[in-house]
Amino acid sequence: MGSVNKGRFAADVGADGKVLFLIGMRFNRLWQFWKWIPVFIAMPRMLIELQKNPTLGLVGKPRTFISGRTVLVWQYWESFEKLTMYSRSVENVHLPAWRSFNKRIRNNGSVGIYHETILLSDSTVETVYGNMPTFGLGAVTGVVSAQRRGQTAKARMTGVDSGTPAVEPY
Repeated sequence: MGSVNKGRFAADVGADGKVLFLIGMRFNRLWQFWKWIPVFIAMPRMLIELQKNPTLGLVGKPRTFISGRTVLVWQYWESFEKLTMYSRSVENVHLPAWRSFNKRIRNNGSVGIYHETILLSDSTVETVYGNMPTFGLGAVTGVVSAQRRGQTAKARMTGVDSGTPAVEPY
């Protein structure tokens, strides 16, 4: 992940048009591993394909989180159009995996899948990173001093200084 940036930073502007894509699965029936293993191993193949070919639209490095029975992969995409093109392309690994899932296990309840797609805009995204390595949207757009973007969440979101921060900035 890299070294820690000491102090407070914010993602630089440049979110317009980018997409935050959250995708994952849930192991509903752990004992039916033969049902969920194909779903589980499909995602790493897709991520490898996407990272080897940046023109497909994935930007930055995806992050994977596991909590109990749920797996979440947090991704940033260049655009909604690129995400859609990738998901429907017969030349890439996603569509065959999606079709296989729908054919074999979509109705049996052994494994759940989900995704959430959020279109980002500089006017609707606020970030701050305190004593963190470059992370999240900041890893995609670059980071600047939080003071440059604003000392409060409202200032970073709207560009309008909203007065004294609740906690002294560092």
